[in-house]
Amino acid sequence: MTAMYPTVRITDIAEVKGGKRMPANAALVTTRTSHPYIRGRDIKDGKIASDELLYVRDEDFVQISRYTVNHGDVCITIVGNIGDVGITPANLHGASLTENAVKLVNLREDIDSHFLAFALLTPDAQSQMKLSAAGAAQAKLGIYKVNEIKIAAPPLPVQQRIAGILSAYDELIENSQRRIKILEAMARSLYREWFVHFRFPGHERHARVDSFLGEIPQGWEVATFGELYNTSSGGTPSRKRPEYFNGGNIDWVKSQELLDDFIISTDERITDAALMNSSAKIFPSNTVLVALYGATIGKLGILAREAATNQACCAVLPKVSAFGREFAFLTLLQNRDRIIGLRLGAAQQNISQALLRNLDCIKPPGDLVESFAERTAPLFDGILVLQRKIQTLRRTRDLLLPRLLSGQIDLEAA
Repeated sequence: MTAMYPTVRITDIAEVKGGKRMPANAALVTTRTSHPYIRGRDIKDGKIASDELLYVRDEDFVQISRYTVNHGDVCITIVGNIGDVGITPANLHGASLTENAVKLVNLREDIDSHFLAFALLTPDAQSQMKLSAAGAAQAKLGIYKVNEIKIAAPPLPVQQRIAGILSAYDELIENSQRRIKILEAMARSLYREWFVHFRFPGHERHARVDSFLGEIPQGWEVATFGELYNTSSGGTPSRKRPEYFNGGNIDWVKSQELLDDFIISTDERITDAALMNSSAKIFPSNTVLVALYGATIGKLGILAREAATNQACCAVLPKVSAFGREFAFLTLLQNRDRIIGLRLGAAQQNISQALLRNLDCIKPPGDLVESFAERTAPLFDGILVLQRKIQTLRRTRDLLLPRLLSGQIDLEAA
């Protein structure tokens, strides 16, 4: 539906400025410094995440000090996943910005920055950005193209009212995200208590014995991951066959969708014909997945319902039911750094299924693992419920903005 308000170009209401590539002799670090660095992957869904930030060393910051963001700046990704939008939070004031994004600064006085961020997330604005970036070997949205993006511009009080309505959804989403982090922390803490520090129920009655992984409780074993789990991977149907994707009803997971959470839905779906004529295969719900290579190498996912995967996802299938979703996920999470440290390949480093299967790990008694699963399954189920709630809130929020701008929904009623 057509907007009921006049449209403006970005160049009419803001100044677009680019980020800066890290100098060739510089490196981003995980150790906290005074200079956080915002990557394209940190910009998503109207927010800029700060839970997995990288940092610029003090000696390198001098070379890129002019390319920072201020609290309230709206950022847009222009390379890779084109059109992700985020507004800079107070804790990232002064952070350096990647060359794969731009910031919108010096907003016209009658433009609200939060409204602008929401407006850039509308289907119309997203379509403009993706179409403008198409056609090159590597899709890129140049600054001059960002300047030409058009959005509806209601009067400032209306912008602020709309932003307030949509921000209420964001607050509910953030509250659910905080609750998820608490549940995740509880599950991780219990795993470490029982299977890392060996303070499981009744541990006082178990002497420690030597193993090549160090001391372990008597009665426990050292095994390979492959003794506990089978592994498998999927495949990518031919992109030259549109009938493999058009109208597909089978969820198809790509490695970039593995983000250490449940996979409720997928970006793409494939057809039955695709499944029959490729190496893609369906895995059951609650299967734990590991990204074997790519930007998310080592990241995990849990299928909320059965789905197929591409070849960059490794499915972990328990040989004994006790060693299911909870123990598999937390064991891989606990050992992620060790697994990634063993990765192979010069051009594109990767984790192989053989590497995973040969990974040395502890094998506690089955009844103890069953008890652990009974205690942690409600935590995992609670996370899934909250993720579904977040998905519903986001869909509702994203539907509201174009309807508010078109007058389909009355502002006072909203």
